[in-house]
Amino acid sequence: MTFRRREIVSGALGSAFLPVTSAISAGRSQDRPPNIIVFLADDLGWADLSCYGSRLVRTPRIDRLAFEGVRLTNCYAGQNLCSPSRAALLTGRYAIRAGLANEVVMPNANYGMRPDEVTIASLLQRAGYATALIGKWHLGGARPEFLPQSFGFEYVSTSLHGNEGPRPLTLLQQGSGGHGSIEIDPRMMTASFNASAHDFIQKNHHRPFFLYLPYTAPHLPLDPHPAFKGKSWAHAFGDVVEEMDTGVGAIIDQLAALGIDDNTLIIFTSDNGPWFEGSAGELHGRKGSAGYEGGYRVPFIVRYPKKIRPGRISDSIAMGIDILPTALGYAGVSLPEDREFDGRNIADVLENGAPSPHEQLILFDNAEVAGIRTQRWKLVRRFNYRVYAYAFERQDYPPLFDMLTDPSESYNAAQSYPEIWEDMKARSNAAVAEFAPLRDLQLRDPVSGA
Repeated sequence: MTFRRREIVSGALGSAFLPVTSAISAGRSQDRPPNIIVFLADDLGWADLSCYGSRLVRTPRIDRLAFEGVRLTNCYAGQNLCSPSRAALLTGRYAIRAGLANEVVMPNANYGMRPDEVTIASLLQRAGYATALIGKWHLGGARPEFLPQSFGFEYVSTSLHGNEGPRPLTLLQQGSGGHGSIEIDPRMMTASFNASAHDFIQKNHHRPFFLYLPYTAPHLPLDPHPAFKGKSWAHAFGDVVEEMDTGVGAIIDQLAALGIDDNTLIIFTSDNGPWFEGSAGELHGRKGSAGYEGGYRVPFIVRYPKKIRPGRISDSIAMGIDILPTALGYAGVSLPEDREFDGRNIADVLENGAPSPHEQLILFDNAEVAGIRTQRWKLVRRFNYRVYAYAFERQDYPPLFDMLTDPSESYNAAQSYPEIWEDMKARSNAAVAEFAPLRDLQLRDPVSGA
C-alpha cells in the first residue's frame, strides 16, 4: 500500500502525535529553555549547498539559515559512514565507545546501539522536553531495546534503515496515540517526514521540544518527489536536496508563525561526505574513504536568534559529537558524570567566534584511528587504496598536511615541519593506545555478547 501526498499530510502520520502536557509548559516561550531541532542530511557533501559553494544545487532556505546564524567551515561528522556517525551525534561520544564503529547496521543485523547509552533525547526527556525522531534511524531495529523509543524518543516516525532498506519501504510509528507501521512510496519519504514534523511542532509548541529530523535524502537511490523532479541543475540529486531545502524553510516558517523561532536552536548538518554523487569540493576523498577530508567534513549551520548574532562564519574545528553537549548547555541540562564524553560545548564558538575547545579531533575508519586533526594540522594514518586499507604508519609515512595552506591535502609537509610531524604522530599513537581495548568490542551483539 502506498500513500499519496494528501494522505500523508492528513492521514496516518498525523494521528501518531497527540497533545502532551508538562510542568514546564507554562510561561512565555522566551522564558523557558529553547526548543532544539537537528536537521541531518544523508550523504550530503561539504560543497552541496549554495552557501558552501555549489553552483548547481540551489538551497535558498538553508542559505538563509546560514545568513541568520553561523556557518562552520571546519566541522566533521562523527565518522565517515552512516551508523557510526549517527551514534556519535546522538551520544556525544566517538562511535567506538558505543560498539558501533564498524561499517553500518544492516537490516538483518541482530545488534544495535548499546542499551546503556544515553542520548540527547533521553537527557532532554528527563528534563521535561517533548522528544521526536522523525526520519532515518539506522542504529538497530531487530529487538525492542535497539529501537529509538529505548533512547528517549517519545514520538517516532522512522524508516529504520533509510531509503535503501528492504522494499516495500515502511515507516515505524509510535506516539501516545498508539504504534504500528505503514508502507510508503519512496518518492513521498521527505514529504512524510516534513508533515510529521509540522504536526509534532504544532502539538508541542507550548512546551520545550527536541526534534531530530534525519532525512533519507540525498542517499541513493534517488527518488525525487513529482513536484521537484527535473527541476534542479544537479539532476535527481539536486531535486531531492532542493525538496529538503524547501521543507527546512517551511518548518522555520512554522516556528515564526507560532512565535517560537527566536527561542529555537536549529542545527543543520550531514552524517558524512558524499557517496557516488554529490560534491566534496576541493576536499580529498568521499564517504567511506579513510583519513582524508572528503568523507568526514560536512556542512554545519546553527541558528539561534536569542543567542547567536547573524552572518557569522567560523573556521574553528568542531564535530557532530559537539551537538549533544552544546544543546544540553543551552537547555541548562548537566552532562552525566558516569561516562566520558568526547564532544565539547561550542557555544562560545557560535556566539563569539572563539577558538575551538578541542585540541584535536580523532577521525576513525571503522574501529581504527585514521587521522588526527588540530586547528591547523592534519595527520593521515590510513587510506583506502583499491581493496586495501593502506596503513601509512607501517612505512613511517603518515603524511602531514597544512590545512591552512593546503586544504585539499595534496602535499605532504612532514619534511618541512619535522617537529610538528613528530608531535602529530605522538598524538596519533596515543589515540590508538587509548581506543585499542575497544576495537574487539565492535559489531558484537551488545545484549548476549555473541
